[in-house]
Amino acid sequence: MKAAILRAGRMVVDQIDNPIPGPGQVLVRTIACGICGSDLHTVGHAHDLVATAKAANGDLFDFDPDQDLVMGHELAVEVLALGKGVQGVSEGHSYAAMPFVATPQGRRVPGYDNHYPGGYAEQMLLSPHALLRVPNGLEPKLAALTEPMAVGLHAVNRSSVSPNQAAIVVGAGPVGLAIVGALSAMGAGPIIAADFSPTRRQVALSMGADCAIDPTETSVFDRWSELASGADTPVVFEAVGVPGMIDQIMTEAPPHSEIVVVGVCMGVDSFRPTMGIYKHLRLTFVLGWSPEEFATSLANLAEGRIDPSALVTGQIGIDQVPKTFEDLADPELHVKILVCPDT
Repeated sequence: MKAAILRAGRMVVDQIDNPIPGPGQVLVRTIACGICGSDLHTVGHAHDLVATAKAANGDLFDFDPDQDLVMGHELAVEVLALGKGVQGVSEGHSYAAMPFVATPQGRRVPGYDNHYPGGYAEQMLLSPHALLRVPNGLEPKLAALTEPMAVGLHAVNRSSVSPNQAAIVVGAGPVGLAIVGALSAMGAGPIIAADFSPTRRQVALSMGADCAIDPTETSVFDRWSELASGADTPVVFEAVGVPGMIDQIMTEAPPHSEIVVVGVCMGVDSFRPTMGIYKHLRLTFVLGWSPEEFATSLANLAEGRIDPSALVTGQIGIDQVPKTFEDLADPELHVKILVCPDT
């Protein structure tokens, strides 16, 4: 089968063996798979990701960076075949999929495992309890957005934000936009988004932001002060992930603010603890989602609480993946691209 492969630090397209489902496993075809920022980071920083994950005793990035890797974990799939003993899912049906599969060696994460390809391949293996049936009325391709929406929901759930409380989202890439959507769905507000890109600011408004500003022209905290005069301090979501951003937010945020760090900074960063101490700031780092948040995010999409239509700015086939990874460096070209092998 055809797959887009991370090989020796660059994306290539090649043929790999078709997977065969073992006991308790499900063979699926990829309907759509979103290109995630983590995958973009992995191309240039695979060794750092693996080393840091091991130092943190984590098992997410548990692969050999020097061997072929088929990434892709934002999944909408169709079941093709069932391994021995599988129940609860049906061939021919469409599912939003959590990226994990049970194996004799323990649970593995397709897309971040050299032996279990992810959604940038035509087919892959998953566990049946990783699959949630796509509800009637939701286009199956859009179910691939369940995973990034769950990342945004998890960040919101880990914060103290409440309905009718002001929230600031710094960075309107896919993760920041997912946070905007989750905030809007739970009734937080006003929601203020900040990004350099006019395209992404416009998408932030369509996802539920009350305003979206260019940080080169307006301070996000000045805008918060205007919109939420006299309100409690805001919850600030950092979804940029570049060195210096945490310190900048800590410096500009009002006292007693909460700062939730969602952006993945790949370099060594620094901030001044005394700034946080003097201002009584709360700093939280978050990653991932829970199965419950995944299910809630699928329901949010299916029931229209979050409209993902503006988020998807392109659909490509597997052959276009290497070039698209280069294009995503320009935020004006795309926001979220779906890899659809049948395209």
